[in-house]
Amino acid sequence: MDEPTVYLNGRWSALSEAKVSVLDRGFIFGDGAYDVVPVYGRKPLRLEGHLQRLARNLQTLRIANPHDQAGWTELVREAIACNAPEDQSVYLHVTRGVAPRDPAFPVGVRPTVFVMANPSAAPPRALVTNGVECTTAQDNRWDRCDLKTIALLANCLLRQVSADAGAFETLLLRDGSLTEGSSSNVYVVKDGRIATPPRTHAILPGITLELVFDLARDAGLVIDARPVGEPELRAADEIWISSASKEVLAVTRLDGERVGTGEPGRIYRRLRAKFDEVILLLKRPSTAA
Repeated sequence: MDEPTVYLNGRWSALSEAKVSVLDRGFIFGDGAYDVVPVYGRKPLRLEGHLQRLARNLQTLRIANPHDQAGWTELVREAIACNAPEDQSVYLHVTRGVAPRDPAFPVGVRPTVFVMANPSAAPPRALVTNGVECTTAQDNRWDRCDLKTIALLANCLLRQVSADAGAFETLLLRDGSLTEGSSSNVYVVKDGRIATPPRTHAILPGITLELVFDLARDAGLVIDARPVGEPELRAADEIWISSASKEVLAVTRLDGERVGTGEPGRIYRRLRAKFDEVILLLKRPSTAA
C-alpha cells in the first residue's frame, strides 16, 4: 500500500518524512484541537460544519486559527487529491506550537498544523445491517467534553472498557444520565420517538448528529434533544450511535442484554436509508462539463 501524503506546516511529504519537535505543546501537554472530515467519492461531507467546529474549538482554547475557512477548504481538497482512495477520512490537527516546557501560554509562537488523509474508516456493511454491541461505563472525563481536543486519554481508557469486553463502543453515564459514547453521540428510541442528550459542556456537538437531526425531520420522524436517564437508556426500543467514522449504527446489545428485539429497529432502518441516500449522492459522478 502506498504511503499517504500528508501536510505539516506548509509542506506536503510522505508520512514517514513528517516530523515535529519534542517540545511541541501537542506532544508535551496535549495542547491542541482536531477534527475529522469524512469523504465519499472524493467529496467531503458537511465540510463547512467541521471547519466551523474546529474554528470554535481553537477560539475557545485561545489558539490562533492558522487558516480561514477558504484556506482550510483548500488544504482538505489538496489532501484528498494527493491520496488515492475514493472514500477517505481527512484528519485536521492544530497545536499551540513549539515552546519551552511551561504550562503558561507562550507568546509569539506559530501553531503546528498537520493534515492527513487515510482510507475511509466507515463501518463494514455487516455492522450497518446487523448492529453492534456496546458496554456502559461511568463518564469520568473532564468538564469540557464539548471541545474536540487532542488530549484524549480519558476517552481512550473508556473505549478500552468495551474493547476488553469484545464490544464496539462504550456508552457513558454521568450522575445517572446518558452523555455520549467514548467517540460518538448516542440516541434512544421509545414508542417511535427519538431522543438524544442536549448540547452541554459534557457532550461534543457532533456534525453527524446535526445531519441525523436533519434527516429525521426530512423523514417525518420526531427527534428531541433532552436529558436521557439510565433507566430510559436500558428500556429503549432502539439505541443508535453516530460519528464521522461510525456513520449511524444500531446498538443491538448493551452490557450483554438485548436492545429491543435484538435487531436494528424500524426507525433506525428509515433513518439509515436516508443517510445512505446522502452518501450515494456524494459518490455519484459529477456531470459538470
